[in-house]
Amino acid sequence: MALTGRTALLAAIGSLPVGILAPSWTGMLAINAPLSLAILCDYALAAPVRTLQFARSGDTTVRLGDSAQVQLTVTNRSRRRLRAQIRDAWPPSSWPSGAEQGASRHKIDVPAGERRRVTTVLRPTRRGDRPAERITVRSFGPLGLAARQGSHRVPWTVRVLPPFTSRKHLPSRLARLRELDGRTSVLTRGQGTEFDSLREYVPGDDTRSIDWRATARHSSVAVRTWRPERDRHILIVLDTGRTSAGRVGDVPRLDAALDAALLLTALATRAGDRVDLLAYDRRIRARVQGRAAGDVLPAMVNALATLEPELVETDARGLSAAALAGAPRRSLIVLLSGLEAAPIEEGLLPVLPQLTQRHTVLLASVADPHAEQMTKARGSAQAVYEAAAGTQAQAQRRQVSEQLQRHGVTVVDAIPEELAPALADAYLALKAAGRL
Repeated sequence: MALTGRTALLAAIGSLPVGILAPSWTGMLAINAPLSLAILCDYALAAPVRTLQFARSGDTTVRLGDSAQVQLTVTNRSRRRLRAQIRDAWPPSSWPSGAEQGASRHKIDVPAGERRRVTTVLRPTRRGDRPAERITVRSFGPLGLAARQGSHRVPWTVRVLPPFTSRKHLPSRLARLRELDGRTSVLTRGQGTEFDSLREYVPGDDTRSIDWRATARHSSVAVRTWRPERDRHILIVLDTGRTSAGRVGDVPRLDAALDAALLLTALATRAGDRVDLLAYDRRIRARVQGRAAGDVLPAMVNALATLEPELVETDARGLSAAALAGAPRRSLIVLLSGLEAAPIEEGLLPVLPQLTQRHTVLLASVADPHAEQMTKARGSAQAVYEAAAGTQAQAQRRQVSEQLQRHGVTVVDAIPEELAPALADAYLALKAAGRL
C-alpha cells in the first residue's frame, strides 16, 4: 500500500485543531480512525495491478539525435476503474540529463474492461541497444488516499544507430564523382583506368591521350576518354583498441571514425565499388562482408550501432592478418586508427609491408583541435608550457605521418568535423589517379 500526499494533508488538517484546542488521545483517535477507515476502503476499491496487461509497439531503431516513440497499451481486465500513474523505465542514456522525470511518467484513466495507449518518447544520447526496463504502476482508489503498486516487465529494445552527420557532404562528393567521369581522361591517365570513348581534342587535354589512329581516320584530333575504375574492392578496417576510446570534445574518436566510414561507404557504393568492413582490436568485433551495393550501408549502420571501444592495446599482427584474409585480391585498405607514435612504431610499422606489398593502404586518423589551440597559448608560464606540449604533439604526429608515407601509405589526419569529407576526398583522388 502507498499513501498519497492527500492523506497526509487530511491527517494534518484534522490533527492541528485537536492538538491546539483539546489535546488528548481521544481527540486524535476521533480524527484518525475515520481517516484510516477511508484509506482502507480506498485501497480496496483501487484497481488491481497484477491483472493489468501490457503490450508495446512503435519504433525499434532510431538515429542518434532523433527521437523514437514507443507506445504502451494498457488493458484493464478488472471490474474496477483504473486511475493510475505509470513509470515506463528505460536506461538513463535514453534521454538527455534531467528529461527522464517528465518523459517516462504517464497518468492514465482506464474504465473496466477497456484499454488505453500512452506514448513514451525516447531521445537517446548514446549509440547501442536500449532495452526497456520495468513498468511500475501505482493504482489509486477513487478518493486518492491510498494506492496499490506493482511492476511488470514488457520486453522491447530500441537500437540507436550512428547519426551519420557527414551525409550532408555526400551530394557534393557525388557531384565530384560525376565530374570525375568526364575529367579523368583530360587531366590524368593513371594506371588501371578504363577506356570509355573517343572525343574531339580541346585545349588543355593531356596530349598523351591523343589516339593517333583515330585522328588519322577523322578530320580532327581525337583523344581517348577514360572513366574511373569500377568494381574495385575497399576494405574499411576500424581499430577499436584503446586509442579509439579517447574523447575529442564530447565525442569518442571511434564515433568520428564511424561517421567517416559511413560516408566513404555511401560514396564508394555509388561509384560502383564493393565495400567490406572489419572492426578489430584483439579480436574481430564486427564484420560486414559480401553485401550487395544496396544492402551494404544499412548492414554497416546496424553492425556499427553497438560497437564500443575496448581499453586494450590493438594487436597489430592480428589486425594485419584479419585484413589480409578479408582482402584476397588487390584492394584499397582504409585503416581508421590513431597516429600516436608508440602504437604505430611498435605495432603497425613492422607489419605494414605485408599490407602495402599487395594493397593500396590509406590511414585516416582523428586529430585533436585542442592541440592546435594549445600551440597558440601565450601570456604566462603555464600557457608557454602548454604551447610547447602542443607543438611537440603535433610534431610527433607529422613525424609518424611521414614515416607512413615513406611506406607508401596515404595519410589523412583531420579533426572530427573534417575527417569524413577529407577521407572521401582522398578516396576520390586515388580513384582519379587509378590507384585503387
